[in-house]
Amino acid sequence: MRELAASVALGLLSVWGLLLAWGALAPGVAHAEFPTFVHVVREGETLASIAQRYYGDPRRESVLVAENGLETQGGVPIVIGLRLVIPAVAYHRVGAGETWASIAERYYGASTRAFVIQEANPSVEGSQPAEGAELLVPYPLRHVADQRATVQRVAQQYFDDARAANVIRRFNNLRGTRLTRGQVILVPLADLVMSDEGRRIVAEAMPVAAPQDTAGDVRELQERISAELPVLQEAVRRGQYTEAIGMGNRLLGAGELTGNQIVTIQRALAIAYVAVDRNDLAIAAFVEALTRQPDLELDSVRTSPTVLAAFGTAREQLVAASPEPEDAGVDAPAP
Repeated sequence: MRELAASVALGLLSVWGLLLAWGALAPGVAHAEFPTFVHVVREGETLASIAQRYYGDPRRESVLVAENGLETQGGVPIVIGLRLVIPAVAYHRVGAGETWASIAERYYGASTRAFVIQEANPSVEGSQPAEGAELLVPYPLRHVADQRATVQRVAQQYFDDARAANVIRRFNNLRGTRLTRGQVILVPLADLVMSDEGRRIVAEAMPVAAPQDTAGDVRELQERISAELPVLQEAVRRGQYTEAIGMGNRLLGAGELTGNQIVTIQRALAIAYVAVDRNDLAIAAFVEALTRQPDLELDSVRTSPTVLAAFGTAREQLVAASPEPEDAGVDAPAP
């Protein structure tokens, strides 16, 4: 029993020693921003079986090896009582004024790494992420190179596509492909998502952190909304105004929408409301859209005069409701 306790203690020291060392070798990466869970190894478990529980894929044992500084792989039993860190991707709700670069700076310590967040969220349109959007942020796994390591071999270890080597090189600002023994690089993993079983285990063990149990749900909802927006716009274009009004309000009722999605829906609703002689509701919808996007404009050629009139009234209401500058109405002092 003493030998087992000693081996566990030694294992823990080696794991956390390597983690601390990696933190020093890869400054700027805010791992505190990423959700992690500690799993205590039980009798009969292997790295592969643990990876299966948390990720739904036994091949992700390679992630557990790298994250915890282990040297054992291939389903070999590990020491009972060993504490393993289970990493996962993060989910970020975009705040006002945030950009791809600022988000990358927050999670990775470098704005130049923003491209991996953009590639992980292909449904997010626009040059910058919309306020309220939930983004998946790939986990930056620390990998220590062995004696024969190359970027291509590292890519093959964690990705199905060896072309991911270019992503690793760009993320780490590497010029060549060969790595030196002991060199630490970061591998951005966008698919390191907890399985349903893994999320259930974490939720039961850490009830205080229950919100993480729903992480990613908002992103899935927003992706579904984005897929339905063309249907809404087509209904308006075809003159199916009653159907458009019902669909638009249903989408708004889903909640957790991005700012751009709300603007698109309110604009479609406003046009439909004008068509059914509810200018009051049309103006209110345009006010909501303009509040979120003050520079919103309508095509003066293709848009009907009645819709343009409602839009103009909405803009006038916003201007009238805006607070005047403090010096408004004050005469300039005489020379």
